[in-house]
Amino acid sequence: MQVSLTATGGLERRLEVAVPADKVTAEVDERLKKLARTARFKGFRPGKAPMGVVRREYGTQVHSEVVNDLLRSSFADAVTQENLKPATGPRIQPIALDPGADLKYVATFEVLPEIRPAPLESLAIERPTASVTEADVDEMLESLRRQRPVYTPVERGAKTTDRVVLDFDGRIDGAAFQGGEGRDVPVVLGGGQVLAEFEQALSGAKPGETRTAVVHFPDDYHGKDVAGKTAEFTITPKKVEEMSLPALDDAFAAEFGVREGGLEQLRKEVRESMERELADAVRNQLRTQVMDALHRENPIEVPQGLVEEAVQEMQIDIGRRMGAKDVSQLPPREQFEGPARRRVALGLVIGELMRGADLKVDRARVQARLADLASTYPNPDEMRRTYLQNADAMRQIEASVLEEQLIEWIVTQARVTDKPSSFKELTRFGQNSAP
Repeated sequence: MQVSLTATGGLERRLEVAVPADKVTAEVDERLKKLARTARFKGFRPGKAPMGVVRREYGTQVHSEVVNDLLRSSFADAVTQENLKPATGPRIQPIALDPGADLKYVATFEVLPEIRPAPLESLAIERPTASVTEADVDEMLESLRRQRPVYTPVERGAKTTDRVVLDFDGRIDGAAFQGGEGRDVPVVLGGGQVLAEFEQALSGAKPGETRTAVVHFPDDYHGKDVAGKTAEFTITPKKVEEMSLPALDDAFAAEFGVREGGLEQLRKEVRESMERELADAVRNQLRTQVMDALHRENPIEVPQGLVEEAVQEMQIDIGRRMGAKDVSQLPPREQFEGPARRRVALGLVIGELMRGADLKVDRARVQARLADLASTYPNPDEMRRTYLQNADAMRQIEASVLEEQLIEWIVTQARVTDKPSSFKELTRFGQNSAP
């Protein structure tokens, strides 16, 4: 087999391959002989038909099969011979495929770049440090109180935070419209549940009092039939209820499923939950720091074919979350180009580091991660069995644990600076409670 290699620019390579005609012919003849042992032909007993008959009936088909198989096998032999590592499948351009002639073709493909990761000592990483304080627990309990407001009827005019239970009738150009009528509808003032003009009409309203609100629906309003139009609503508050927060006591704890130990047990469970969330946040931020440093210190050229595959994966993932029905509804590829290129580059660098570190997944940590995941479900034992019976789910857990081990290994060698932080700064609670 003759092989000629050309670098056509960047990571692209061009292989010209020629497989001798006698090799092709020998393979065709061998397959026809095997076929002749079992093929049935009219006028001949099974396995007794002359080779000329067999070749006339099946020669073209068998030659085509042999060519396809030799294209695959000869390409694999050629890249091994040239010590190449293809990043994606080749584009095959046939030159000569005719029976009796050398099999010739050109294969164009990208190769994986040679990667020599930067010394880990060059990585500068900030490691966030924080703990859950009593004040953090107090604030979380206060947040839980806000999730369980108590509403008490009052006879005064409605104000912000009050809940108004009301009836309303709306008309556009004097005619009723779909969705323009409601009965016993609860509206919390200041909660953003209704359009501003509607809520303003409720300010100061007392039970039994009738108010009128002129409301302009925005052009991009979700109800297309009324978008951009103006409606007049007649509103009748039936109840005005003042909001208050429940006392922090054992009865409050019971509302969150704590039947024994009362408020102190609730406080303990809240702290444990917060500490798990904080540990996850620290781990995620440390991972981000490590990945940023690896990407920054290891600029490499990446195969465009792998970038395209990553772009498509991102498009499909986002499209699925958005409820896309077909390819035409996927978001445009341009916004994914940069993230996809980063994902591919990091994947190549991490893969090389994994091989160099010779890490093996820690089975004890896999079991601990599995137990932690299962503990968030009402029936942990059942969920644990479900995970164990799902090979894909277990592979994801193992990959996550192995990546975590790699990050810890990198951190032991990198230049790490501890950065004091807080629970609120590092977690979703801090993000959700921001003004």
